[in-house]
Amino acid sequence: MAEQNSAAKQDNEKNSHSQGEPQKNEAGIGSVLSIIFVAALAAVLFGTVIYSLDRRNTVYSKVSSLTNELTYAKAENVRLQTELESKISAKNVEEYAENVLGMKKIDPSQIKYIEIQTDDVVSIPEQDEGFVVKIKKFFDYCVEYFRG
Repeated sequence: MAEQNSAAKQDNEKNSHSQGEPQKNEAGIGSVLSIIFVAALAAVLFGTVIYSLDRRNTVYSKVSSLTNELTYAKAENVRLQTELESKISAKNVEEYAENVLGMKKIDPSQIKYIEIQTDDVVSIPEQDEGFVVKIKKFFDYCVEYFRG
């Protein structure tokens, strides 16, 4: 009986070794697939991060260039305002009138004073009343007439 037990044990060991090897291969294939899946997922996430950083840098550079353009436009506006103010100053207008238009300063003998006699009363013409206001005034007049 001991011999049968030892022979059965050897057969069991052979069967377990022969059955155990395919299980190790299946487990190895599953772990390889999971490693490949995790690596692919990591690559996708890494690519997404790089893409988002690139988009952020692109937007920041656009904002920076537009800010520079705004600063330039404000400086140009200040320059143009200053130029406009210098061109419309009283001295420049006077010089333009004398040199280009041929005008001369007025001589005191050319000044004539006129006195106008008018009343100090300002009259405002009546505004045209609307249709509803006219009807209301008519009813008010009728009520006053009948009351006495």
